[in-house]
Amino acid sequence: MAMVLNSKLPVNALLVVLLAISGVCLVSGSVSYDHKAITINGQRRILLSGSIHYPRSSPEMWPDLIQKAKEGGLDVIQTYVFWNGHEPAPGKYYFQGNYDLVKFIKLVQQAGLYVHLRIGPYVCAEWNFGGFPVWLKYIPGIVFRTNNGPFKAQMQRFTKKIVDMMKAERLYESQGGPIILSQIENEYGPMEYELGAPGKAYSYWSAKMALGLATGVPWVMCKQDDAPDPIINTCNGFYCDYFSPNKANKPKMWTEAWTGWYTEFGGAVPYRPAEDLAFSVARFIQKGGSFVNYYMYHGGTNFGRTAGGPFIATSYDYDAPLDEYGLKRQPKWGHLKDLHRAIKLCEPALVYGDPTVIRLGNYQEAHVFKYKAGGCAAFLANYNPRDYATVSFRNNHYNLPPWSISILPDCKNTVYNTARIGAQIARKKMVPVPMHGGLSWQAYNEETASVADSSFTMVGLLEQINTTRDATDYLWYTTDVKINSHEGFLRNGKSPVLTVLSAGHALHVFVNGQLS
Repeated sequence: MAMVLNSKLPVNALLVVLLAISGVCLVSGSVSYDHKAITINGQRRILLSGSIHYPRSSPEMWPDLIQKAKEGGLDVIQTYVFWNGHEPAPGKYYFQGNYDLVKFIKLVQQAGLYVHLRIGPYVCAEWNFGGFPVWLKYIPGIVFRTNNGPFKAQMQRFTKKIVDMMKAERLYESQGGPIILSQIENEYGPMEYELGAPGKAYSYWSAKMALGLATGVPWVMCKQDDAPDPIINTCNGFYCDYFSPNKANKPKMWTEAWTGWYTEFGGAVPYRPAEDLAFSVARFIQKGGSFVNYYMYHGGTNFGRTAGGPFIATSYDYDAPLDEYGLKRQPKWGHLKDLHRAIKLCEPALVYGDPTVIRLGNYQEAHVFKYKAGGCAAFLANYNPRDYATVSFRNNHYNLPPWSISILPDCKNTVYNTARIGAQIARKKMVPVPMHGGLSWQAYNEETASVADSSFTMVGLLEQINTTRDATDYLWYTTDVKINSHEGFLRNGKSPVLTVLSAGHALHVFVNGQLS
C-alpha cells in the first residue's frame, strides 16, 4: 500500500506517523504449521505447555503461577473458557474477578509466554455442567452437541463473543498478542461415533464455523480423528507416543498429558510418579511430537459450586507440578524443568528432520535426529519395565535404568535420564502465620430449606436440574412408612428391617419421630 505524506507536516509529526507504522509491523506475527511443528514467525518450535485454569485460582495468584510455569521451562499456558461463568444469564456477561479472562491472558503475555485458548465452549474439565450455562437447557427445541439449530446458534454466538473480545484487545499472535492456538469443541470424537451422521455433521459445522472467525492462528480439535482440514487433531491421555495426526502435513500434538487425576470424595488421592510422566513426554518427543501440554500444570480449586461430575471434590490439585496452593510440588516440578532444558538443547535437531531409529537390544532403541549444521541429538530408550540395560551407541556405552529414556543433545553426552531424579525432594508443612496485606478467607454456605419453605408432593423421582434450575446442589425427598401393629412380619417378636437403595449423598431416618 502506497502512502503520500503531506510535505507541510511538521518533522515531529512525520516521525510519529513513521514510528506508528513501523511499530505495527514489528509486533504483528504469524502462526502456521507443517508436519514437524507449529511455526511461529517462520520458525518451527518445540512447544512445552501447561494448563492453568484462571477461575480455579485467584487473580492475586496468577502472576506467581505464570512465573513458576516460565521458570519450569514452559513456553505456553493453556486454558479453557468457562461459558457458565461468563454468561450466567442469557446476554448477561461477567468478566471480572477470577473470571477476568483478558487480564489473565495479558499477564501471560507480560511474562513472555504464549497462550492456547480452548474456547470449547463445552469443556468437560470436571466443571459444573461441562461449562454450559444451565439456562441453555431451557431453550425450546435445543439438543446439546449435535446437528441442532438452536444449540449451534448459541454456540456460535458465544464463540464469536470470545473471539471478538480477543481481537478487540489485540491478543492473537497475528495482531502481536500471545494467542497462538485455539480449540473448538472438546473430546468430541467418541460422542460423534455414538451419534453417527448428526454428530459428524455437527463436528464439520463446528470446524467451519471456527475457521470463519478468522483468528489468524490455527485451530485444533482434541480426540477428533476426523477433524477436517486445516484443523489439527490432537491427542489426550497418559501416553500419546502411539498417536499420529490424520494428515501427513499436520504436526503431532498432545493437548492433555495427564499429570495425575482429579480427586473424588471417598476416593484415593491420585498420584503419578514424576519419572513416569517424564518418560511419557520424552517418548512422545522422540517419536516426532512437537507440542506437549501438561493437564494440569496447576489444578487449583473448584470454588463455590463449580465442581462437576459425580462426587468431584473441591480440590482440583491433580497431582500437578504446582499444587492446589501454587507451591512447587517437588521433585515433579524440578524433574520436569530438567527435562524441558534437555529437550530445548535438542530443538534444532528435533524440528529439522525425522529421526532414524536404531535397534540397540530386545527392549532398547535409539532415535537419532540430525540437522543441517552437522550436529545431531539422540534419545536412548529402555522399554524393559524391570531390568537395567547397557547399550552401545556410536562406540560409547550407556547404562539405562528400567522404563527410561536418556537424552543426548550432541549424540554423545547424557544430560538427562527420565528415571534419575536430580531435583530436590521437598516435604511441605502447613503452619499458621499472621495475616498481612489484607488477605481474607471466604466460605461458601448453602442453607438447607425446611419442609415448610418449598415442599410439594409428586409421584416418583424428579430430574434434578429441571427441578432446582441448578440453584442448589440439594434436592430432598421425604417419605414415610406406617407399620400397623398387626402386620404379619411382626409376629414372633421380629423387628422390621428398612433397606434403602439410593445414590443420594445423605439420608436421615426417623423412627417414631426420633432420629435413628
